Amino acid sequence: MPAAPHPSVYTIPINRGFADALAAGLLARARGDRLALARAIVLLPNNRAQRAITDAFVRRAEGGLLLPRLVSIGDPELDDRIGPLFDPAGDDAIPPAIDPLARQLILARLIGEARKADPIEPVEAVRLAADLAGTLDQMIVEGVPPARLADAVPGELSEHWQASLEILQIVLRRWPEELARRNRIDLADRRNRLLTLTERRWSEQPPEGLIVAAGITVAAPAVARLLRRIARLPQGRVVLAGLDRAMPEAEWEALGGAEGQRPVETHPQYALKQLLDRMGVARSEVRPWRAGRDGASPDRARAAGNAMTPAAFTDKWQSLPARARRLSGVRAIELPNPAAEAQAIAIALRESVEMPGRTAALVTPDRALAGRVAAHLRRWGIEADDSAGRPLSRTPPGTLLSAIADAAAEAFAPVALLALLKHPLVRAGEHRLEWLDGVRLLDRALRGPRPGPGLVEITRFLEEGDDRTRRPREAALERWRDILPLLQPLEAAFAVSAPRLGDLLDAIVTASTALAGDEAWSRPAGRAAAELIAGLQASAEDGPRAIEARALPAFLQALADAVAVRPPQGGHPRVFIWGLIEARLQQTDLVVLGGLNEGVWPSLPAPDPWLAPAIRATLGLPGLERRIGLEAQQFAAGLGGPEVLLTRARRDARAPAVASRFWLRLVAMTGGVAPHRTLERWAAGLDRPPDFAPAARPAPRPPVADRPSRLAVTKLDRLKADPYAFYADTMLRLRAWDSVDADPSAAWRGSAVHAVFEAWIKQDDCDPDRLRPRAEQLLRETAAHPVLRALWAPRLLEAIDWVAGEVRDGLAAGRRPIAAERKGVIDVAGIRLEGTVDRIDRLADGTLAIVDWKTGKPPSKRAVAEGYSMQLGLLGLIAEQGGFEGLSGVPTAFEYWSLAAGKDRTLGYVTSPVGLNKQGDGIDSADFTSRAARVLTGAVEQYLKADAPFIARLHPEYAPYGDYDQLMRLDEWYGRGPAGEAA
Repeated sequence: MPAAPHPSVYTIPINRGFADALAAGLLARARGDRLALARAIVLLPNNRAQRAITDAFVRRAEGGLLLPRLVSIGDPELDDRIGPLFDPAGDDAIPPAIDPLARQLILARLIGEARKADPIEPVEAVRLAADLAGTLDQMIVEGVPPARLADAVPGELSEHWQASLEILQIVLRRWPEELARRNRIDLADRRNRLLTLTERRWSEQPPEGLIVAAGITVAAPAVARLLRRIARLPQGRVVLAGLDRAMPEAEWEALGGAEGQRPVETHPQYALKQLLDRMGVARSEVRPWRAGRDGASPDRARAAGNAMTPAAFTDKWQSLPARARRLSGVRAIELPNPAAEAQAIAIALRESVEMPGRTAALVTPDRALAGRVAAHLRRWGIEADDSAGRPLSRTPPGTLLSAIADAAAEAFAPVALLALLKHPLVRAGEHRLEWLDGVRLLDRALRGPRPGPGLVEITRFLEEGDDRTRRPREAALERWRDILPLLQPLEAAFAVSAPRLGDLLDAIVTASTALAGDEAWSRPAGRAAAELIAGLQASAEDGPRAIEARALPAFLQALADAVAVRPPQGGHPRVFIWGLIEARLQQTDLVVLGGLNEGVWPSLPAPDPWLAPAIRATLGLPGLERRIGLEAQQFAAGLGGPEVLLTRARRDARAPAVASRFWLRLVAMTGGVAPHRTLERWAAGLDRPPDFAPAARPAPRPPVADRPSRLAVTKLDRLKADPYAFYADTMLRLRAWDSVDADPSAAWRGSAVHAVFEAWIKQDDCDPDRLRPRAEQLLRETAAHPVLRALWAPRLLEAIDWVAGEVRDGLAAGRRPIAAERKGVIDVAGIRLEGTVDRIDRLADGTLAIVDWKTGKPPSKRAVAEGYSMQLGLLGLIAEQGGFEGLSGVPTAFEYWSLAAGKDRTLGYVTSPVGLNKQGDGIDSADFTSRAARVLTGAVEQYLKADAPFIARLHPEYAPYGDYDQLMRLDEWYGRGPAGEAA
C-alpha cells in the first residue's frame, strides 16, 4: 500500500478539550459507519488517557456506539504496561519483562555488594535502587548503551561523582547477568523492542482501518519512529495536544538550543519540538484538527503562549498589543496560607456545580492541598473524584503494615504498641468498641516511664508495678492477656539474631490477619498492600542479603511510598481532583490550577545520585529540568479551560512561599491577573462567627451540701489560689495524666525519691550506709532515656550522699527519724484534714521535727507569710493533735530538705519557713501550727462551709500549674476581670 504523500499530523489547541475534540473528529470521519469506527485503532500515552477518551466517546454516544480499539503505548515512569496490540498473547519472540519490584530489590542488593567498603542501610540501598532504575530506564528509552559511560566522563569530575560512577559501572556490568539468569529483560527494553517490531510490521503490512496516535508527547526514539510511520500511512493520523502553531519561528528554533547553547527543556513546547524533529515533520506541516468546540477564545491560547515564551524573548511583552496579552476568563487569588487556599478552592468548586450540568476540576501536584479540598467538599456532601490517589503508606492498610513493623522493631514500646492496637482496621466491625475499651485500659496503665523492652516486661510491669499505678494496672491486665497471644508470634520472628526478610514478612502478614482479618487486605488499598507483600515475598531472596529487624519499618515505608492507590470511580460526576498526569487530555467548565508556588508547581528537579549533569548532557539524556517543561505544558493546557482560577498561598507550613515562575510570568506579561475578590471574602468569612462571644471567667457555685467535707493538706494552696482548679480536681475528680512513654517527670522523680527514703527508714532503720544502695537500685529500675539518666543519676547520688551525712550527724546529736510516709487525720474547722508526712524526727529534747523532701526549690518565706505553702504547718497541726497514729509530741522544727543546689552550688540543703530574724520579723515556730489553723479555717469558712464561687486563677502568682487551663478556657478571658467582665 503506498505511503501518504504528506505526513498526517494534527494538533488540538489548548482552548479546546482534547478528549472531546478527538472523539468528535473521529465520529465525523466515520460518517455514521459504526463499524468503521470499531475497526479504528487509537494509540494513547497511558492507561489513564484511555479512561479520558472512553468518557469522551460515552458523552457523545447518544443511541449507542462501538468504540475504537484504545491501546496504551505504556509509560515506564508510571509502570504502565504496553497495550496488547503491541504485545499479543502467546508471542514468545521477546523475553518477558522483569517485575519492577524484583528489579528494585536486585539492584538494591547489587548496590550494597558494590559498596562493601562503605556499607549502607538496606532502606538507603532501596532508595538508591529506585533512582538507579529511573536512570537505567532513561538510558534504555533514549537508546544509550551502558558502554558509552566510559567515554562520557569528563576529566574534571569531582570525587563524589567518581565514586558514584564506579559503583554504577559495577552494577551495570552485573545487571545483564542477573537478567540473563532469569530469562528476563527490562520493561523499558521490552517496550522499545515491541514498538520497533510493530513499526516494521506496519511498514510492510499497514492496518486496514483508521489508526490514530493521540496525545502522545513522549519523544523517545522508538515512539518517534512509530509515530513517523503512522503519520505516513494512508489511514494514519497523529494528533498532538497543544502544539503552538502561532509561536514565532525564532522562538521555536531556540527551543532546540543553538550551537553551543543548551536546549530550553523547561519550555512547554520543548517536548513537542523534540518529537516532531525525531519524526522528521516540520511544524508548518502540522494542521489543525477541525472538530470540537472552543473552551476559551483563541486569544486566550495566544496569550498563554506569549506568557510562556523563552526567557531570551520576553522583551517582546512590552510591545505586544493588548489582545495578545489578554487573559479573559482567567482570575487569580492569593490566600494567606494553605488552609485558606483549600477553603477558597472548595467554595469555587461548589459554586460551579450548583449550576446544572456544569463541571469543575482542581488540578494540582500538591497532594496535601488536594486532600484538604476534598475534606472541605465533604462538609457539603460532595465526594470529589480524586483520581490521582494517594501513596499506599498513607492508606489504612499501609499504615497497619507500618504500625506492625514499628511495634515489633521497637520491642513493643508503649507508643508503638498502642498505635498498633488503636489502628482503625484492628478489630473493625461489631467488636470494635469492646476492643477499644480494653486498649484504653492498657493506655491508662502504660502512661509514664516505659516498662522494659518486650512483651514479657510489659506483662511483668502490669503484674508487679509500683503502688501508684496499681489500680489502672490491675484493670488492664485481664485485657492484656487476651491481646498477648496475637503478638507473640510477631515478637518471636523479630527476636531472631539474623532474620530472613521472608520470615519477617510472613510474621507481619500473620499479625495483620490476626489483628484485622480480611479488613487488612480488602478494597483497593488492601489489595495494593497484598500485592506489595506478595511481591516482596516472591523476591525476598533476590534483595539485600541482611536486613535487620529494626530497619524493616523504614524499608517497608520506602516501598509503600512508591505505590499509588487510586480509588474506583464513583465520586461526584461533575467535580474532579486531578494530578498533573490525570489532567492531561481532559478539560472541565471550571479549571482551578492550585498550589502555584515555586517548589510545588513546578516542583524542584529531583537530583540524580548516579550521573552528573555533565555526563547526562554528553550521553544525550534528558536534563534534570525536563520535568519542569512537562509541568509547564500542563499549566499552559490548563489555561485553555473555559473558566480558569489560579490560586496560591503566600506561605506554607514553615515560611513565606515564593510564587511559581508560571504565576510570575502571567503577572509580568499582563500587569496583574484579574483577582477574584468575592471568593477571597467568602473564604475568609465562611468559618467566622457572626458574633465573637469569648467565654467568661469560670466561677462555678455548687450547693454547700455538695462541697467536700475532707481536705488534704496539699490542696489548701490550690483552694486559695485557684479555686476553680480545686473544684475540677476535688469535686469533678479530673486528673492530669502522664504522657505515654514519658521521660520521668519532676513529679515522678519526686515520688520515686520519696519511695527510696520511705524504704530506707522503714526497712534499713535509717542506716546512712544503706541509703546510696537504695538510690542506685532505683536508677537501675528506671526506664529513663539514657541522656536523662546520665544527667539525673550523678545529681541524685550526690544529694543522697549529702542526706546520709546529715542524718549521720543528726544521729550523733540525738536526733532520730521515727516515721516516714505516715498518714494522719484530724477534725478541724468542721472538716476532716488529711495528710501524709514525708518524715518525722524525734529531736534530742523529745519534741518533733516535721520534714518535707523537695527535689526542687522549696516554697519561699514570703509565700508562707502571705498564707500560702502551709503544708508543714498543717502536718504539724495533725501531729500536735495526735493525728499520726502511734506518735505523740509537740512539733518545734519545720524543715524542707531540698536535693537541689544551694547558695554554695553544692547539692542538698535544709531550710525552714519559720523563724525570726534579728529585727523580729518572720513566723515564730511556736505559732506556726496555730497560724496554719487560722488560714485553714478562713478558707474552709469561705469555700466549703459557704457558697463562695470557685473563681479560676484567683491568685495566679501562687497557682503555677496549668492542668486545667484548657478546661477553664484561660486564653479567652485572662486579663478581662475577676468574673469575665472587662477589666
